[in-house]
Amino acid sequence: MPSLSEAFRGHPVYLHQKHHDFNSLQELPDSYAWTQPDDDDHRLTNYPSNNKTKTVVPIIDLNDPNAPNLIGHACKTWGVFQVVNHGIPTSLFSDIQRASLALFSLPLHQKLKAARSPDGVSGYGRARISSFFPKLMWSECFTILDSPLDLFLKLWPQDYAKYCDIVVEYEAAMKKLAAKLMCLMLASLGIPKEDIKWAGPKGEFNGACAALHWNSYPSCPDPDRAMGLAAHTDSTLLTILHQNNVNGLQVLKEGEGWVAVPPLPGGLVINVGDLLHILSNGLYPSVLHRVRVNRTRQRFSVAYLYGPPTNVQISPQVKLVGPTRPVLYRSVTWNEYLGTKAKLFNKALSAVRLSSSINGLFDVNEDKSNDFQVG
Repeated sequence: MPSLSEAFRGHPVYLHQKHHDFNSLQELPDSYAWTQPDDDDHRLTNYPSNNKTKTVVPIIDLNDPNAPNLIGHACKTWGVFQVVNHGIPTSLFSDIQRASLALFSLPLHQKLKAARSPDGVSGYGRARISSFFPKLMWSECFTILDSPLDLFLKLWPQDYAKYCDIVVEYEAAMKKLAAKLMCLMLASLGIPKEDIKWAGPKGEFNGACAALHWNSYPSCPDPDRAMGLAAHTDSTLLTILHQNNVNGLQVLKEGEGWVAVPPLPGGLVINVGDLLHILSNGLYPSVLHRVRVNRTRQRFSVAYLYGPPTNVQISPQVKLVGPTRPVLYRSVTWNEYLGTKAKLFNKALSAVRLSSSINGLFDVNEDKSNDFQVG
């Protein structure tokens, strides 16, 4: 079975190799300008930003006995929700934020010592999705797929150990939470964890693969024309996101437009990925999301990208198939799907779909994904 790192290396994407020192940029370079000052068609947004209404992403208390039903409703209607009372100590969030700040505050030449290779994904660089857009995103990222030791030795020759310890503890906590969330999501679909062969006898999902993705969105001199992270869906089963206290994350809600997901003290954002979309036979949509930037404040986030063993076949569960809802997707492994995603980006789901529509049902992200163009 290929590791997740090997799977990503097997499906490389072209990334811009030039990196800028954001602190030295007093004006927005044209290479980062997604719209022009006289651009009246607002192609950057496409859908109205819904910040003036009280539409909010669901917040779910994991101690609530009704949590599975609440999660199921949130997944079906939003594809995203926030959780509280998840069992992760706030001290661990403080630690991971401190590590993120320490990393992204390093001089650019120091960060580049841990730059990812052209065909790799571990280390410092740009978001993998940037290869699909002609303009650059106002962000930088750092991805950990295996042990952080070698990377952190390059960044902090003297202090690497304390940062490694933080990552190990954080990943262990996220793995445990992700397994719990998977069990709750499966329960909300009426699927016993015993039906998922790789779940393990106690639903611990020990064979799962994951990546830790750190993001920095520096303050931007012209945020209205810049994009922190362009609209996309994740290839995962689910993603667990911790964000600091700076706004920026938005999700696309059908009929509502772009809805902000404000930071929730102690909360975590959970979004449905493409593989869970497939496993649920389209019942749980993988949510399109993006990040806008801020004029005066830097935003940090840490994403835990969670999926199955890379060679496990993911297909619609038989309990979710019937006369009125036939199988909508073919079986696919995460390894194979990463290859499809590397070629087709947000059209990857359409590529593995067996039927374009059924009784008026459609996938919002498949219909909308090509609308996100630059100005």
